[in-house]
Amino acid sequence: MPTENTPSARETIRAFVETHFEQQVAMLSRLVQCPSDNPPGDCAAHAELAAELLERLGFAVERHGVDAAAVRAAGMRSVTNLIVREKFGPGPTIALNAHGDVVPPGSGWSDDPYSGVVRDGWLYGRGAAVSKSDFTTYAYAMLALRELKRQGADFGGTVELHLTYDEETGGLTGPGWILEHKLSAPDYVISAAFTHHVVVAHNGCLHLEITVKGRSAHAAFPTTGADAIEATSVLLNALYAYRDRLSERSSRVPGIGSPTFIVGLIQGGINTNVVGDEASLRVDRRIIPEEDPAAVEAELMETVRQALASLPGVRVDIRRILLAHPLRPTEASERLAGLLCAQAGDILGKPVTTIGMPLYTDARLYSEAGIPTVMFGAGPADPLEANGHRADERVPLHELKMATRIVAGALVELMS
Repeated sequence: MPTENTPSARETIRAFVETHFEQQVAMLSRLVQCPSDNPPGDCAAHAELAAELLERLGFAVERHGVDAAAVRAAGMRSVTNLIVREKFGPGPTIALNAHGDVVPPGSGWSDDPYSGVVRDGWLYGRGAAVSKSDFTTYAYAMLALRELKRQGADFGGTVELHLTYDEETGGLTGPGWILEHKLSAPDYVISAAFTHHVVVAHNGCLHLEITVKGRSAHAAFPTTGADAIEATSVLLNALYAYRDRLSERSSRVPGIGSPTFIVGLIQGGINTNVVGDEASLRVDRRIIPEEDPAAVEAELMETVRQALASLPGVRVDIRRILLAHPLRPTEASERLAGLLCAQAGDILGKPVTTIGMPLYTDARLYSEAGIPTVMFGAGPADPLEANGHRADERVPLHELKMATRIVAGALVELMS
């Protein structure tokens, strides 16, 4: 039987996805109904549910529990990574990665955040779009390939499904752990995203904890102390001036724009009637692909030190919480992206192009290991419509179906 280049192969994939789509939606609904909030990051139960659902589809599922020390270091309670390997003969290995941990739901939902309800062509619930939907996108694409191979299609290679559970805390006990322990060495990676573009780049991220230390004193004699809170106000002015200067830089990758900076958390002081002896800030600095992460960290730390250098009795400690490198396009990843763009354009009936995204993901860890990596999955044309990390998170079922067909077709092309 011919490969995906032919109408007969495309029709086989389309028919399989169409016939099994109700089952696919039911699987996604069940995955959404099982909470996997991170924090607190107690996700082993969701991994077991996902494994059982995949086994019902006929997959052999490897369960890889992460050791307790590594889990605690990541600020989580339990992590089990799942790997499925589907071999179609000699050829390249392509990993499909999606994460099952989600941010807590927060308030403002129209339905229970774990309802998995379908309304007006959308499936709602925390994780519906980011990225439990792509558990099913990738699983049913693999099933479509199995059916295509059963009918005699000529392609070879291995498709792996990597389902991980710590994207919200950086990915080091998910993709990072899989790669570190040499559980997989794929030739290509497709990681979860949305349907109408192929993501080839995203920002990196630097999180610092800045602790300003002074000396406490009675409120009646404030000059005998060194006010850490007052020093923090000086520091805040310097940091926001630094933020404003970042608009002078801009990425060449469409969709990314300029670097950003926020102060996300402030804590400090002892009591109302005591000069504060300590205050701490946590800051978030997004790093565009053209920037060097080490240089960004050095620049920001120097900004902090200079702001406080002239204040008597004040010192500062700076601790790195996270340094995530950007995902950068490479020649090989651009070729993979072009293949996906062609498949998506054919099925969606419109041009599909590559973009960058200003957030950061665990896809970067595959790229850092030298593996060509792009991001593509189920989601609306405008990612904001998915309400990721907001109330009423949702995924459009039409795009879920289209993405499944696109991924299946692209995999066959890659393995032909």
